[in-house]
Amino acid sequence: MRAAKGQRAIKLRIYGIRTVWDTVGDGEFFCPSCGGDRNYRRLTGRHRLTVLGLPLLARGSAGPVVECAACGTHFAPDTLDHPTTTRFSAMLREAVHTVTLAVLAAGGTTSRTVLETAAATVRDAGLDDCSQEQLFTIVEVLAADTGDGTGPAAEACGAALAIELHEVLRPLAPHLAGPGREALLLRGARIALADGPYSQAEREALTTVGGALQLLPADTTKLLAAAARTPS
Repeated sequence: MRAAKGQRAIKLRIYGIRTVWDTVGDGEFFCPSCGGDRNYRRLTGRHRLTVLGLPLLARGSAGPVVECAACGTHFAPDTLDHPTTTRFSAMLREAVHTVTLAVLAAGGTTSRTVLETAAATVRDAGLDDCSQEQLFTIVEVLAADTGDGTGPAAEACGAALAIELHEVLRPLAPHLAGPGREALLLRGARIALADGPYSQAEREALTTVGGALQLLPADTTKLLAAAARTPS
């Protein structure tokens, strides 16, 4: 019995299959195994039959795979679809900023309370240098750029910001859990409610936010109603 095991071990050492990897790219990604941002190598491979450790015959291709430079774990290429922590933070800041602009454009920029709430919301998201004056200026510039100068800001740039909401929020939504998507919607709701009940334009803007975040319409309606009942 022991002799048979020894013979099998010798055979395994004499011949076997080895994968030869070639690096075809590199960069930084979020490693699911390490739980953080790491460098990676993108690899493609070829299986080789080896005899006495020497690769001789091709036995098909392997990969492509993504290899973490830190832990060495191999992942499928779609792992790169997940944003790095740094990129995710930037996407979230941009999302809060865009939602804020959409709500301001819908409700107008004449209320100081709304502007204070909006600026505080954006600063809390990580844009520390955001001010009321900056937000006011951006909304007014957008209105002047997209409108004919005869209508309010909501009519002038609401459509443009609706497109921007989808472009910014849709790539983010798959990487946010349900509570995270709801929290982003509620940030916009608190801005709209800072000077009283939702206007029709504000409600429409927030409904667009909910849709871009892949929230069900009924859930968006419930969240907005709950926010309106909650004392600020």
